[in-house]
Amino acid sequence: MATGKRRRLSPGIGFLAPFCLFFLLFFIVPIGYALYQSLFRTERTGLYGELGTHQVFAGFGNYATVFAEGAFVQSVLRVLGYAVVQVPVMIVLATVLALLLDAASARGVRFFRSAFFLPYGVPGVIASILWGFLYTPGISPLVSIGGHLGLTLDFLGPTTVLWSIANIVTWQFAGYNMLVIIAQLKAVPGDLLEASRIDGANAWQAIWHVKLPLIRPAIVLTTVFTIIGSLQLFTEPLVLQPLTANVTSTYTPNIAAYADAFSNNNYNYAAAEAVLLALIAAILSFGFLRLVGGRRRG
Repeated sequence: MATGKRRRLSPGIGFLAPFCLFFLLFFIVPIGYALYQSLFRTERTGLYGELGTHQVFAGFGNYATVFAEGAFVQSVLRVLGYAVVQVPVMIVLATVLALLLDAASARGVRFFRSAFFLPYGVPGVIASILWGFLYTPGISPLVSIGGHLGLTLDFLGPTTVLWSIANIVTWQFAGYNMLVIIAQLKAVPGDLLEASRIDGANAWQAIWHVKLPLIRPAIVLTTVFTIIGSLQLFTEPLVLQPLTANVTSTYTPNIAAYADAFSNNNYNYAAAEAVLLALIAAILSFGFLRLVGGRRRG
């Protein structure tokens, strides 16, 4: 019997082995190496470091320095404030688009689904450059039109640049989240919708009491993805950085870690920042899953 059980397990192990191997090499090992690097610091010998460098154990010294300097903490607070606004806007927009396409006639669904999803196919760098032209005074048609209407539009100002970045991210990823949600909508049994119509439910009641509860897993999944993506904000502010002085080298946690690693050559300090960011993302993601799981049980 034990031999037969091993034979049944062998195909499953064979299918799982490649995934487990790549997961170990490209996920677990880099995280472990970042943790290891964050516990050391580089010391230079000689007046100008000309005698070489060596690694010394720093314990949690890099983490203490991150909190003491405060710039990284400010960048985390900035993206958290950004996420509080951007995540609900993204998910509500994606859900509304999915519901509209699900309720639309068959003639226009394919066109609009492709049109909504198309921005996701544009690389983040290209999307940021395109929107950068629309944000930059002197070359932006939006700023020019606003000027003719008596409006002063400053998309790259100190209080507006973050929301200009949010606009780029929403434009680019709302279609992707919509596609995830509409895939779940297509799995809603037609019998349930037909039964709701027979019971006298109108379109809004069918959406609220039938469709939304059944697409809840897709909404939760896209929300988690959006939370993580908000904390990892990097490409859009980095591309807009040459256009405005309001995007600094510590504007977001990822930009701060990138600058410390590749501009300041302080890899250990950058590793500590990366570990802290990963920890925050994990806490928020699992916290959200625990919250929605608790509500569902309740």
